[in-house]
Amino acid sequence: MGKIIAIANQKGGVGKTTTAINLAASLAVEGKKVLIVDADPQANATSGYGIRPEQMSSSIYECLADDYPLKGSQVPTCVEGLDLIGSRIDLAGAELELINRPNRERVLSRLLDSVVNDYDYILIDCSPSLGLITVNALTAAHSVIIPVQAEYFALEGITKLINTIRIIKPKLNPGLEIEGFLLTMYDARLRLANQIYEELKGHFGDMVFDTVIPRNIKLSEAPSHGLPVILYDPDSRGATSHISLAREIISKHSRHK
Repeated sequence: MGKIIAIANQKGGVGKTTTAINLAASLAVEGKKVLIVDADPQANATSGYGIRPEQMSSSIYECLADDYPLKGSQVPTCVEGLDLIGSRIDLAGAELELINRPNRERVLSRLLDSVVNDYDYILIDCSPSLGLITVNALTAAHSVIIPVQAEYFALEGITKLINTIRIIKPKLNPGLEIEGFLLTMYDARLRLANQIYEELKGHFGDMVFDTVIPRNIKLSEAPSHGLPVILYDPDSRGATSHISLAREIISKHSRHK
């Protein structure tokens, strides 16, 4: 059975979608079969692989709102072994359409049941909010990666998300774990960045990934070319850091099997 990992932080601009796009590609490059679900109405994970809405027969919106089957809605990406369930701007309206559904928090979980055995990893790129679709993602996931920007207000956003996880666990998903806190946009030259890392380690210990994602121009440029950084510039620090993160996750899961 595949491991379902949500990538979430309700604070915007922390590198969440960048992490999702590049971690999914790196896991695939490491030989894993991977599905990425774009659960953000901005659809940046979809466009980040160079995929346009008209290339998709259906998106996560139709699956959630109109009961389209998830199996068959995947499209292949530019990375071998990596499939995508894409998003469209319509997804912004899906919350209203789900509101009166029975078991509305479990719609995504039931959809993923049909494909979970087809993949080693399923990554869900969540929107920067704690609305019903993000609750669906956290209810479906086995674990959550929390990207944390190396900046002063970083720890504030974490508290709200951890509180949400504490609410979801007993009611909706007792097995939900924090996969790890990932420091993003890290600049080792800045004293503040190092302080944030030490503070994270002090608070959360081993739950902080050893890998940090540096500020890197290639990482910023790659989405405009519709490519993950591993294909855009495989020798860049942005690419090597995501490969390192993928290996860290694979190693952790092989130890826990």
